[in-house]
Amino acid sequence: MSFDPIAARMHFPSLHRPSPRGQTPIFFDNPAGTQVAQQVIDGVTEYFLTMNANSGGTFATSQRTDAMVERVREQTRAFLNAPSSQEIVFGPNMTTLNFALSRAIGKTLKAGDEVVLTRMDHDANVSPWLRMADDHGLSVKWVDINTADCTLDLGSLEAALSERTRIVATVHASNAAGTVNPVGKIAEMAHAVGAYHVVDAVQSAPHIPLDVQAIGCDFLMCSSYKFFGPHLGILWGKYDLLEALPAYKVRPSHDETPNRWETGTGIYELISGLGGAFDYLSSLNPDGRPSAAPFVAYEQELAAHLMDVIRTQPGATIYGITDPAHADQRVPTVIFELAGYSPKAVAQHLAAHDIYVWDGNYYAVEIMGRLNKPDGLVRVGLAHYNTHAEIDRFAWALGKL
Repeated sequence: MSFDPIAARMHFPSLHRPSPRGQTPIFFDNPAGTQVAQQVIDGVTEYFLTMNANSGGTFATSQRTDAMVERVREQTRAFLNAPSSQEIVFGPNMTTLNFALSRAIGKTLKAGDEVVLTRMDHDANVSPWLRMADDHGLSVKWVDINTADCTLDLGSLEAALSERTRIVATVHASNAAGTVNPVGKIAEMAHAVGAYHVVDAVQSAPHIPLDVQAIGCDFLMCSSYKFFGPHLGILWGKYDLLEALPAYKVRPSHDETPNRWETGTGIYELISGLGGAFDYLSSLNPDGRPSAAPFVAYEQELAAHLMDVIRTQPGATIYGITDPAHADQRVPTVIFELAGYSPKAVAQHLAAHDIYVWDGNYYAVEIMGRLNKPDGLVRVGLAHYNTHAEIDRFAWALGKL
């Protein structure tokens, strides 16, 4: 079945609100946060109207809140194909959850143990492990990238692994170059030396059907505001690990998983909104499972069109996978530069035409260092609600530069 982006766009009210200039903006800033479906707005509103209470009470609104949270945990389990909804942890964002995870794991390690990080990752899957290593006297090893196409150097990964490796932290899809890493193979490599594999799936979640059981990792994190939901983070971990690790918590809170990882009062209105995001994704799938499966092929078409347009611009250079034969090895996030123009100048020019893109490093500090781009690059990130017509308008505006 072909995907209908026009029908999908009808679920997103913000896509139809004109800018002060009177034209409809083009949202190509999606890797930093997508627009939300109407179901998300309805979910947040419904929470405040019909629930709006803290958890664990004997009265109606508290019981509705608890029931809603468990319902959304089950939807999240389906989204990740996790074995149990009790393996789903909610938090304010992926970064905060990863600091909590790294802090707990650090308590189980000793000086001389090793952590393996990559030059491709967003800093949210780098700095928590660097801080942990510094706190406990651990060694850090780095996995390099192939700068020609911004793919992970698996030979470098193999060389970094040893019998002292305890953590291998890798991104699923790069928030800069869009590269999709072979996380299943990486999990096998990590487990072969007895290490945990931690996956940052923030950028893959909006574009690739996720399956933690097929990947085989030990922990996986994502953020719902990257897949059409509210500002909320999600941590999945194997149940026995979440139960055994020394989570940091206040004394009166429950000590069972997942509650022992959810510090303080939950962001219940946003959890309700997350349920709306899953309702939207489920409505696109004949099998009712919330996933990106219906629009994977369409997004690959969009990415090919976008790269064709950029390549026609004088002085343009794209960084990352550009070979159409490897379209399945990238998500529709494209970084580029134009000779003679700073990334910020390009972004400002496009913003003046109501086309929203990012410039800079987008917290992908390591990859920009390896590409020797201290000012970063221009990033155009597509979502399934974007259209070929919007890419044509982008081409026109870029040509005006």
